[in-house]
Amino acid sequence: MRDFSELKVWEKAHNLVLDVYRQSKGLPSDERSGLTSHLRKSVASIPSNIAEGCGRESEKELSRFLSIAAGSARETEYQLLLAHDLGYLSNDEHNHLHMLVTEVNRMLYSLIQSLSAQQADAKS
Repeated sequence: MRDFSELKVWEKAHNLVLDVYRQSKGLPSDERSGLTSHLRKSVASIPSNIAEGCGRESEKELSRFLSIAAGSARETEYQLLLAHDLGYLSNDEHNHLHMLVTEVNRMLYSLIQSLSAQQADAKS
């Protein structure tokens, strides 16, 4: 088991959640049960899955939860694009959040690849 709060990718994902929550406050009230809710769920799923994976017994299970987190990051990326295209996020807001979610996704894939390489080495 690992301490998720020591992972840089978890810290960046957590900060992304905070930024998305702040920005999504400005979405129209009629989107609260739609886009706002979906965006917040998808973004919160990223650090949540990282944390859950860190509580698992094996590196293989951790990799699986990191993969789920990466999927949630891609989902968040789309939700941000949708909010932007609907005119709910400015270009600057969208660019900032898109940059952060892309960075988190890259970090996740790097960590997944590193864990896979460690697992392959352990089998050799």
